[in-house]
Amino acid sequence: MSKAEPSDRERTSARCALLAAVLAMLVSLLSLDGSSLILLLGAGLAVCAVGAWWFLAHRGVLRVLGAVLAVAAPVTVFVLFLNGGMWFTALAAILLWAVALACARSALRVGHRPDGATRQAVRPAGPHRQAVLIMNPASGGGKVGRFGLVERAEALGARVLLLEPGTHTDVARLARDAVAQGADLLGVAGGDGTQALVAAVAAEHDLPFLVISAGTRNHLAMDLGLDRADPTRCLDALTDGVEFRVDLGEVAGRAFVNTVSFGVYAEIVRRPEYRDAKTGTALDALPDLLAGGAGERLDARADDRPLDGQQALLVSNNPYTSTDPREVGRRPRLDGGVLGVLGVRVDGAVQAADLAVRGSLSSALTLLTSRRVEVTAGAASIPVAVDGEALLLPTPVVCTVRPGALRVLVPRDRPGAVPPKPPLDWRRLVTLALGRPGRREE
Repeated sequence: MSKAEPSDRERTSARCALLAAVLAMLVSLLSLDGSSLILLLGAGLAVCAVGAWWFLAHRGVLRVLGAVLAVAAPVTVFVLFLNGGMWFTALAAILLWAVALACARSALRVGHRPDGATRQAVRPAGPHRQAVLIMNPASGGGKVGRFGLVERAEALGARVLLLEPGTHTDVARLARDAVAQGADLLGVAGGDGTQALVAAVAAEHDLPFLVISAGTRNHLAMDLGLDRADPTRCLDALTDGVEFRVDLGEVAGRAFVNTVSFGVYAEIVRRPEYRDAKTGTALDALPDLLAGGAGERLDARADDRPLDGQQALLVSNNPYTSTDPREVGRRPRLDGGVLGVLGVRVDGAVQAADLAVRGSLSSALTLLTSRRVEVTAGAASIPVAVDGEALLLPTPVVCTVRPGALRVLVPRDRPGAVPPKPPLDWRRLVTLALGRPGRREE
């Protein structure tokens, strides 16, 4: 399939990006003793990575020392640059790299079509007789009450089912009962786990599903382009909405809208103190988990590809844009019909440093897409975090994807529905810069 022909402006941007990148390297290597600069930067990165590993994998004095090293290493490198008269070179190199990245992004936008909810074919929402919205008043620190979501929804003609705080409610049963009583639209103001339970019922009956961003992280709302700062704007879909289809993940017969986590993260989420003190619980558990003293090593098969001895495994309903576990990404599309798979196997400080420095290029990291993932372990059952909810599932655990299973209803105006940035593909950038006018990219 041919792409749009690059304009002179995009070709010029590509050439400027390459020129700025080359100049940045020349300024760094020729204006100074190149070998000393590389050694200094390499040593700083290595010390910072080791410090980060000590902070995560140990307790007590070593954890404190690790935190000091992780902070002190980059600060020391910066101070040495200043004291050694390298500040001008460093500043020039940083500015040139900034120019290179800006020009590269501009050039690569040619022919780049945003995926995700912004690309999917949408159609005006049909009329609904009875919209039923399930709301969790405890979710997101009390967003339901703080934003007056119940009153706003009822004023728009919706029926609201309010969950009782501190009481376990079978949310899926609540949704099925609503459908049996005539509901022709289901929605949720709550966390991603609650969203998934109701989404499964909506998909089962082929009903439109309304997402209200009243959770803590609101990953699904973000990927749908919804306003996460003001959940009341999600209710605009009841009067001026559009509809499209997205995929729905499934793990052991249970639906998920975002991710299924195995290994280290699942062990942390399983701890009872996690919900009240997420960061502290994670830091307390990581030393045992990373040292191999807790948790199961996992074997998995993504379609026909084996993944053996994984320490952590993340399966997502469509892949995230960021292929770096150090970053929080988003999914550029929700209708790709595939699962994103990220596996991590860290066996010691060397691999941890490699992962910290090289990110997605590290041998400790496996990234791929698949339609089916089967996870096994030495135990009869393993902890699994499904959209942040801690479960214990019998092995093997199978994850699949149901393409286009869910009808999503969203407001016509979605402030978060911005095109994702094109990936930095330097090979394509070179082709674009050296290509001849009038020639199309295939």
